[in-house]
Amino acid sequence: MQVASSIGKSWKEIGLLALDVPAVEHIEVSFPPLQKLNHPNLSQHSTPGDKMANMFPDSFEGQESRILRDLSEPLVNHKEGQLFLNDAFKIIMEEVLCKEADVKQKVCEWKEPEELSGLLDLELRETGEPQERLLQRVKDVAKYSIKTGHPRFFNQLFAGVDYHALAGRFLTEALNTNLYTYEVAPVFVLMENEILRGMRQLVGWTDGDGIFCPGGSISNMYAMNLARYQLLPDVKRQGLFGLPRLNIFTSSESHYSVKKAAAFLGIGTDNVIMVKVDDGGRMDPGDLDEKIKLSKSQGAVPFLVSCTSGTTVRGAFDPLDLIADVCEKHKLWMHVDAAWGGSVLFSKQHAHLMKGVKRANSVAWNPHKMLTTGLQCSALLLQDTMNLLRNCHSANATYLFQQDKFYDVKFDVGDKSVQCSRKVDCLKFWLMWKAVGSNGFSDRVDKAFNHAGYLVDQMKKREGFCLLQEPEFVNICFWYIPPSLRGKEGNADYQDRLAKVAPVIKERMMKQGTMMVGYQPLGDKVNFFRLVVFSPVLSKKDMDFLIAEIERLGDDL
Repeated sequence: MQVASSIGKSWKEIGLLALDVPAVEHIEVSFPPLQKLNHPNLSQHSTPGDKMANMFPDSFEGQESRILRDLSEPLVNHKEGQLFLNDAFKIIMEEVLCKEADVKQKVCEWKEPEELSGLLDLELRETGEPQERLLQRVKDVAKYSIKTGHPRFFNQLFAGVDYHALAGRFLTEALNTNLYTYEVAPVFVLMENEILRGMRQLVGWTDGDGIFCPGGSISNMYAMNLARYQLLPDVKRQGLFGLPRLNIFTSSESHYSVKKAAAFLGIGTDNVIMVKVDDGGRMDPGDLDEKIKLSKSQGAVPFLVSCTSGTTVRGAFDPLDLIADVCEKHKLWMHVDAAWGGSVLFSKQHAHLMKGVKRANSVAWNPHKMLTTGLQCSALLLQDTMNLLRNCHSANATYLFQQDKFYDVKFDVGDKSVQCSRKVDCLKFWLMWKAVGSNGFSDRVDKAFNHAGYLVDQMKKREGFCLLQEPEFVNICFWYIPPSLRGKEGNADYQDRLAKVAPVIKERMMKQGTMMVGYQPLGDKVNFFRLVVFSPVLSKKDMDFLIAEIERLGDDL
């Protein structure tokens, strides 16, 4: 300022003179930060006036009004967004739901990864795309995705569609809340409690606890963590230091999540003791008792038996009453992984498969499987009434779980979970249960068993179909033996050749898009198909098609 005053000019006037720009009365200039002097618009062809305009792009008042304008207007254009959403929903209805309901449409439009990546144009860029292009993206995703609601999708333990549950899923996404406190999710806290109560009643408990988890694997992990905490509560504060060697017992055909949970919790997969199964894939209670005794004699501490109601491959139900006797004898936590088979509890005809479940400490159950509520919908149910779930997992975050709130804080359920953010998974199940009632669920379970029975009867009548065993559930495991292998069971290369049949048929069905059925080996048994029939969209025609299609795809092998 001393230099400016010595020549009788302001800094603004000096800057204008230096650029040969005539002074203008009453212009207020705000100097920008230095980096703005290197403005991209300052090209070599700019005039002094252009340079001045770019150097001082806005008056202070101009900048201020722009900032105020930005603050007063939302970034989201609701009208545009809602129009886009409406158009996207039309595509979802036409390209997904309508085509899934049409058996003439393909189950999948198979593409190899490199080709599919190019078709989808997955690269993310700095600039956005117009709505028309985005709607085409929606169509492309629908076109190349697997149609799991198609009647001929038999591949996984989830399939089909329930429109009431789907409405609940849409509503859940639109409301976009977090199920941790009553203040942000009042409807869903109460709704989750009611559904858990209804599920516990089916198990046979008049009281208890529970929580919806992100999948059956996490439910199993929760049960393992709770069992350990009940036995050794100091583990929450002190960690694994000084703990004895803990042992878990499960069947050799249980879900792999038992081993994953043991690894995750620091127990170790070597401490998961595999119990023998009978010819049907059910845990042997006698072998369980012997292995628990052996564990104790070796200085380990048994603490959990994880049973299965509906094994993943064969659909076997462990004998829960007999296992409960062993657990009570040795004072061990009994967990039942009923993620797949739990829904039989709705059926008066088939609930006997889980006889003894009410003697368990915990049960994992996934309605997104047999009941087709849609992914994901997984509950952990507990017989405990002493707040074990909350005590084990709570961190008492004071910014969420203040104890001086104006409502009853027992409805702040978030501290029961190891998560903070927890998706609402109960609405779709609640709306579906309201729509069809418990009797409707019973009918669905019974019809699934009827479909399985029909299919087994048809396979027994057809040459080339060989059942692994009589199914206990709706998992039908079988080999297809093509004409070239029939009568050659005694040949040295028979098993090797048979092992190649299912993978080839699977490749053909997927590339042609006609249906999807899973396969796998099991122990010393070479690749066989595992077919699951439970979708409410199935009919007898789909069963007949499946048998004929397996024959068509495999007869020349």
